[in-house]
Amino acid sequence: MSGQSSPQEFKLLPEPDTLPALQLSNAPVVIRYLVTVAMTAIATMVAVGLDSAVTIPNLSLVFVVPVLIAAVAFGLGPSLCSAILGALAYNFFLTEPRFTLRVDDPSNIWAIGLLFVIGVIASAVASTARRRADDAALGRRQVALIRSYSQGLVAADTTEAIFSRTADALEALFKVPIVLMLISEDSVDLTLRRGGIEPAPVDIEAARSSLTTGKVAVADVYPFDASRFDFWPVMTSADSGAVIGLAFDPEERPPQPGTLVETVASLLALALDRQHLRSGLGER
Repeated sequence: MSGQSSPQEFKLLPEPDTLPALQLSNAPVVIRYLVTVAMTAIATMVAVGLDSAVTIPNLSLVFVVPVLIAAVAFGLGPSLCSAILGALAYNFFLTEPRFTLRVDDPSNIWAIGLLFVIGVIASAVASTARRRADDAALGRRQVALIRSYSQGLVAADTTEAIFSRTADALEALFKVPIVLMLISEDSVDLTLRRGGIEPAPVDIEAARSSLTTGKVAVADVYPFDASRFDFWPVMTSADSGAVIGLAFDPEERPPQPGTLVETVASLLALALDRQHLRSGLGER
């Protein structure tokens, strides 16, 4: 069995618009830097306007604002860019001699240097806070997905439905090609895949090994060097067992996928055992 998500399959929460921090962090790099430059330009116009209208001490702190916004919205790189641009703009437009990067007054050198240091520190602090907020938001999303998956399994009344809902959950959690296999002693009884990668014989061999040993079979590792999937065993009380296969991009592999996959595997094992028990009772 192979297939794509159907409209009847359960919805995974929360919706993308509940994660604005994650959306901003996924914006194209060019857009992040262009917005950062635009914010710094606006800060420069505000600072020049204030300088021409009134005398304000520490006017350089105006340039810290886009640094903080860039750090929270776009990350460390754009915020450091804003800090550098802010220091240069302050030097060029607001220190004597104006409209040049030359600095005659030593106190202005200290002011420019201090502005840059403050920008870097604020950038690092805000960026760290943003990463933690993103991690917390991602954690909440993962918990919601697992909860939605477990609730969906209750309504699944066939092995195919159980596999379909499991594939939905894994696809939402990892966004990589997926294969699920129900394996008996002599054959692969059921296969569901998502993402367009068809399991090769070496993948099936790695899946069998994972189920036999009860251990994770990692892709590109001997003796299954050609396998494209990491396989996790799903141990059941029935004669057959299942495996979960995820084809991670080696350059974008999450640091510890095992915790989430093992949670899904435990729920899948319970659902398969329940279905096996139902089938046994139905035959009597």
